[in-house]
Amino acid sequence: MSYTQNVLDSLNARYPYQPEFLQAATEILSTLQPAIDQNPDYERYKILERLTEPERIYSFRVEWLDDKGQVQVNHGYRVQFNSAIGPYKGGLRFHPTVNEGILKFLGLEQILKNSLTGTPIGGAKGGADFDPKGKSDLEVMRFCQAFMVQLYRYIGATVDVPAGDIGVGGREIGYLYGAYKRLTTKYEGILTGKGLTWGGSLVRTEATGYGLIYFTDAMLKDRGESLKGKVCSVSGAGNVATYACEKLYQMGATPVTVSDSRGFIYDPNGIKVDVLLQVKGKERASLARYAELVPSAKFTPVSEYAPNRHPIWDVPVYAAFPCATQNEVTEEDAKALLKNGCKCVAEGANMPSTIGAINEFLKAGIAYGPAKAANAGGVATSQLEMEQNAGMTSWSFEEVDAKLLKIMTDLYNNAASTAREFKVDGNLVLGANIAGFRKVADAMLAQGVI
Repeated sequence: MSYTQNVLDSLNARYPYQPEFLQAATEILSTLQPAIDQNPDYERYKILERLTEPERIYSFRVEWLDDKGQVQVNHGYRVQFNSAIGPYKGGLRFHPTVNEGILKFLGLEQILKNSLTGTPIGGAKGGADFDPKGKSDLEVMRFCQAFMVQLYRYIGATVDVPAGDIGVGGREIGYLYGAYKRLTTKYEGILTGKGLTWGGSLVRTEATGYGLIYFTDAMLKDRGESLKGKVCSVSGAGNVATYACEKLYQMGATPVTVSDSRGFIYDPNGIKVDVLLQVKGKERASLARYAELVPSAKFTPVSEYAPNRHPIWDVPVYAAFPCATQNEVTEEDAKALLKNGCKCVAEGANMPSTIGAINEFLKAGIAYGPAKAANAGGVATSQLEMEQNAGMTSWSFEEVDAKLLKIMTDLYNNAASTAREFKVDGNLVLGANIAGFRKVADAMLAQGVI
């Protein structure tokens, strides 16, 4: 039995109650054996066992008062997974589904994603089972302050620098940063995604969506293809989806779908980004509201979805961009996309495709950009924000955007050339996994058994 399979069997035996983590570990480790065969030291020094076990996990109670004066209790976490190539870096997620297994899957992915950016940052993830939806600004503020009372002692500008994720946007980052500053009296870059007037970076809000399309553009150019004039589907309705839509328009493409937890919008005339920003950013409303404002749009509620299916992927398109959440593209969804002529899938969310779906895309030979490569623009720009904070300076939008474009183009080229090195041209799953892994593994070897 191979080394990678032995490690996977051990993980399955130890963590049967963490399916998302096991899925991420399977997707990664199942591609790494060719790199292991090249360098026996990876097995000799137990790199995979060390890579898949977090360096430390903090778990804590978060107590706060709601607007009625009632005590509420949530569970918070920070998974500091790997610091071989730099300080821990990864988002905070506030969502009812948050648990240790979800954060371990996200943290494991983050290690390789951050490595692929070419910047010196390690992998981490954190969050809480708190749901900001339906909460007042004051309730969100009180929760963030209580969360930071627990978290602040474990983070620092050269130790661990969290960012936002699902449920943690500019509002939450502001409250978290204010609480950190009050607790420590330090004004330092310990969070990214900050406001522009107090240490934030231009392009950070747009970065994951823009970076996704930059990566896709590089991937398609390598095949002699282009997004220009193409119809595309996008899922999600947050920053990633919104700015992916905006950049698609700039590339001459037309996004015709977006989605949220209540359903999806199909607008054959193209998604109106300004209306999307109003509905989701200002009103914080369901996408059903978008359909009220745009007569050409149709809203399909979740109640009409078939089991294990997401009808957003039934819309015939040239390229699909899953930007919502994990496992939103099933094997059946992938088959529907391919049947309708989809030639490109690039992932803006973390692990949005099941392993069955990934296998369908690889078997079909379409242009497929896996999440850890295609959606790395957000964390890459977070590192650029850290760099600006360290130098106590700020760069123009054009300067940051140019750096983002170069990072995503270089990232694609690295993953593609690694795939070619291992004789699987076009398989960016293997190419990205091995390219990200070797950098981290070699650093772990160099630093000894610690």
